[in-house]
Amino acid sequence: MKYSISVSNVESLLRKVMRLWSLRRVSLRRLLKPVLCIGIMFITPVYAHAQMRTPIPQAKEAINIDASASESAWQKGAWRKVDQVYIGDNITPEDFTGRYKLLWDEAALYMLLEITDDVLIDTHSDPLVKYWDDDCVEIFVDENGSGGNHEFTYNAFAYHVGLDRNVSDMGPTSTSSESKVQVYNEHVQSQWVRSPETQVITWELKIALFDDTFLPATGAKPSQLRKNKEIGFMFAYCDADKAVEGKSTREHFIGSYPIEDINGDKNLGYKDASVFEPMILK
Repeated sequence: MKYSISVSNVESLLRKVMRLWSLRRVSLRRLLKPVLCIGIMFITPVYAHAQMRTPIPQAKEAINIDASASESAWQKGAWRKVDQVYIGDNITPEDFTGRYKLLWDEAALYMLLEITDDVLIDTHSDPLVKYWDDDCVEIFVDENGSGGNHEFTYNAFAYHVGLDRNVSDMGPTSTSSESKVQVYNEHVQSQWVRSPETQVITWELKIALFDDTFLPATGAKPSQLRKNKEIGFMFAYCDADKAVEGKSTREHFIGSYPIEDINGDKNLGYKDASVFEPMILK
């Protein structure tokens, strides 16, 4: 948000207030008016920023991760589109369309995802090797919404959930600060099913939130969620349509939140949590 007020404007206005006060030619109400205007100009943007966080409704019943979305809680909230192309071009609705919803309870976030993908490919059986080049869902989450770099830390996570439901990301280990690719299956539970009639693929996921003190194999516990907790969140889909020499490659990367490119690059979520969508638990 940009401001039109400058330091010189403020100084000029304050000088005028002091001059009028010294001459006692104005009432207190009139004198305070410009001062209040200055306060409003600075306070309003802060208030507006707080209102910009997307609300996530609370689930009042247990959510079973079975890709059926049979719980009435899923009727809450509006579908959110997945239509921001970060990598690739010439994408068609037949190739990919997507939408999702979020819920939360004290234990986790819950995600309902519906996508259409005309070709499903998973040629990398090892979840530690080029997992982003297979069809997979990618969940970006920042437990406290602080933003900032997270490529080699646990300031935020970029979980890649494969068709085999393995969860891959990278970060330090319990014995080394050096970042390495690891499996985080205890962080995200998932199930998916493809409709034989419509070909729509329904995913249901349970996402535990861990703060930046997390380390693998240390017994770390996920955060207990509460109302009005602020987080950062973004979703994206890795779309691989064909294999080259037996191995798939990512042709499109489509996300849920607009990202301003840096030198033409919009693939920033895996390293910068500042591009996540600000959200709040309600």
